[in-house]
Amino acid sequence: MTIDVCLAGATGWAGSELARGIAACADLRLVGAVARTQAGRVLGDAIGDARLACRVSASAEEALAEPCDVFVEYTQPDSAKGNVLAALAHGAHVVVGTSGLGAADYAEIDVAARTHGRAVLACGNFALTVVLLQRFAEIAAKHVAQWEIVDYASDAKPDAPSGTARELADRLAKVRAPAPTVPVAQTQGVKATRGATLAGTQVHSIRLPGFVIGAEIIFGMPDQKLTIRHEAGNSARPYVDGALLAIRRVHTLAAGLHRGLDAVLEL
Repeated sequence: MTIDVCLAGATGWAGSELARGIAACADLRLVGAVARTQAGRVLGDAIGDARLACRVSASAEEALAEPCDVFVEYTQPDSAKGNVLAALAHGAHVVVGTSGLGAADYAEIDVAARTHGRAVLACGNFALTVVLLQRFAEIAAKHVAQWEIVDYASDAKPDAPSGTARELADRLAKVRAPAPTVPVAQTQGVKATRGATLAGTQVHSIRLPGFVIGAEIIFGMPDQKLTIRHEAGNSARPYVDGALLAIRRVHTLAAGLHRGLDAVLEL
């Protein structure tokens, strides 16, 4: 069975690499693409891959005029929720790779997905090493009561914290709340230097040249600490295999919102 895919953000850094990955798969077919700056062009001409013959649309609504099985959201936080809701209304399952959506956004998406009987798989990061970081961190949180997250990205990344950090904090909150020796509210001095509290966890976002995408969680106990860290290189290739897996398996999930690539992995 061939899965028809519509990709929003198809000419971006990660989206274009995923489009090429889809073109290389016999069981996937890219039937729609969204990229406002390249609207009206053939996607293959826009990103230099003759295998991609679909036209680029200016909006998700326009692209969804061509029916698809799975809609992949890889644009920007300001348009992501609207795109996802439009795709659900058109009867597509959805894979979300865009970061910057908050808990309220996902709550609304979950309701819409259940209403339309479709699954949404939202992944803060499609890299396998991030999936392992999340799982290892959940295990560590059962045994270590104090931790903080450091979120790294380039100076050009507008949203903070990253989707990876948000997802990690949400997952840890389901394990337990951290128990700092001195609660943030009792900090003497400038409380903001302790980072932002996200789902109970302190998160510190660094945005500097020289970084691409990275995530680090530090666990501390008396006289010992554990650091689990993921770092990405300059290529978007690490995210393609995970995104392809999500596209292939999102339809197997129950209607509603699911967080994390491990929802379709056996870990």
